[in-house]
Amino acid sequence: MLMHSDGEMLQTAVLQDGRLMEFFMERSEKSGLVGNVYKGRVINVLPGMQAAFVDIGLGKNAFLYIDDLLHPNLEKQPATKPSIEELVRPGQELIVQVMKEPLGGKGARVTTHFTLPGRWLVLMPQAGYVGVSRKIAADSERARLRDVGEQLLQGEEGIILRTAASGESEQSLAADVAQLRASWERILSQAAEAKAPTGLHMEAGLLRRIVRDTLDMEVEEVWIDDASRLQEAAALLREMTPQLEKRLKLYDQAASLALFDAFDVTRQVHEAFQPNIRLASGGSLVWGETEALTVIDVNTGKFTGATNLEDTVFRTNFEAADEIARLLRLRDVGGIIIIDFIDMENEPNRERIMARLNEWARQDRTKCSVVGWTRLGLMEVTRKKAREGAAGQLTERCPCCGGSGRQAQVKV
Repeated sequence: MLMHSDGEMLQTAVLQDGRLMEFFMERSEKSGLVGNVYKGRVINVLPGMQAAFVDIGLGKNAFLYIDDLLHPNLEKQPATKPSIEELVRPGQELIVQVMKEPLGGKGARVTTHFTLPGRWLVLMPQAGYVGVSRKIAADSERARLRDVGEQLLQGEEGIILRTAASGESEQSLAADVAQLRASWERILSQAAEAKAPTGLHMEAGLLRRIVRDTLDMEVEEVWIDDASRLQEAAALLREMTPQLEKRLKLYDQAASLALFDAFDVTRQVHEAFQPNIRLASGGSLVWGETEALTVIDVNTGKFTGATNLEDTVFRTNFEAADEIARLLRLRDVGGIIIIDFIDMENEPNRERIMARLNEWARQDRTKCSVVGWTRLGLMEVTRKKAREGAAGQLTERCPCCGGSGRQAQVKV
């Protein structure tokens, strides 16, 4: 893991065997909104959309859908969904949490399904159930964590045990819950006195989120090119996972190469955000993004194979599946993703491609679901989108062509 600091901006790259796998950036420790809790005021209620707009003090009103007003536990929701007019009214004040950043011309999306993430678990103050990360494979460990979670619950609380909780003691988990419970009590206390709209709780900045959510025992080294950032990271690790502190290393800013250049990150980032991506075999990916979805086309290119057409197509598709999974994480693509793999006649080969994508989806820190093949032979994938991806921060739309790559030519 590499952390490059440039004033208020922090860029973080995660490499595996020298290959860039993830890339995060934030221009300010206070710039992210996801996870923030606000006391807002309902501005208007739209029965036709089953939604309301809430002023949380950000300029643009936030969007609150009815499903995010109902009880977070599906078993406790009414059999028939009520009208949103029965739940909220204009002028009403309520506590909400940002679940999706303002993107494009849209305001933030908010919810009343509150989640407070800790190092080992996530506290849901009103959910009333215990969940365990699906990435914990051992049944015995899942059962142990579920039992511990049940014992830690108080009142209407819910808990999700994170992947990092595997192997942790009950004392560590209890300490995490106690800290998050105290944070929720502070939020409620402030809300009782505050006047809407106002902020009640700010989610941690990128450095703390990286240390809390990404830095685990699988990370062998962490290079940071700023001494103050290193000290901050060390303090966070002493608080969360002391045994990882020795993996922090300070990169000499006076070195002949900058941190990202020394580890070949700059070149890899540049290549990853191109519309055409070359595969090692000679095949290629053509990448197109719209506001509604992302479309990826797989081509054989110069790869001709050595045996037969079906083998050539499968090997290209298999390589493409690996690269697409990496780029989805690297670009932090969210929403609907449609992949046009090269047509395969062999059904087992189609199943192997889908199984490979599912394998990668399980490793993704962001919720990713492989829906399957459509009737037209396209692969459909969905991936949760909460924040603006790195592409939106690293690139800008061309003022001449508007991002299409083309300009109309009118001949007179």
